[in-house]
Amino acid sequence: MERLRGWPATLTEGPVGLRPLRHRDAAAWRELRVRNADWLRPWEPTNPETPLFRSGLGPYLSMVHTMRREARQGLALPWVVTYQGDFAGQLTVGAIVWGSARSAQIGYWVDKRVAGRGVIPTAVALAVDHCFFTVGLHRLEANIRPENAASRRVVEKLGFREEGIRRRHLHIDGAWRDHICYALTVEDVPGGLRARWLAERKQAFPRRT
Repeated sequence: MERLRGWPATLTEGPVGLRPLRHRDAAAWRELRVRNADWLRPWEPTNPETPLFRSGLGPYLSMVHTMRREARQGLALPWVVTYQGDFAGQLTVGAIVWGSARSAQIGYWVDKRVAGRGVIPTAVALAVDHCFFTVGLHRLEANIRPENAASRRVVEKLGFREEGIRRRHLHIDGAWRDHICYALTVEDVPGGLRARWLAERKQAFPRRT
């Protein structure tokens, strides 16, 4: 395809934002990856392009080059997650399939220091709406290790369906690991996932007067 519709894109909701990866993010990315190594290791795919412990900038620059190429080819939407303007993690919609499928997979990680503040659920809701209503995808999957309770809570709060186990789906932390497949289609969120998430969050945490 010529150019991915709706890309590049910057999305915001309150203090949470999504924007494309930039080369000048390298130092912030390196600092977060090293500081969060123990936090991320059990859930990260074994991938030589994004090692947790290297101190050089080469891995990040290689990743940016690869993801930008995939974005130009209509195969991925690679975002930085920001919180109050600072680099706080990544969210990638990848493995995009067009034709009669129009599907993709969504993955994310966040700085432990801002975990539990609704950053990733808000970022995922923004990305889902953009993928469904601007890019034109029909189905998004999130494949999560059964042991990753925090990540599972994200998609469950957002209404993703649990669709079963994918046996030995990805190589993570030294072994092939089972994953639970969660999915959402555009028919599941006719009014948009962002609006539904914000309404549910407001109901759960009403503002005190």
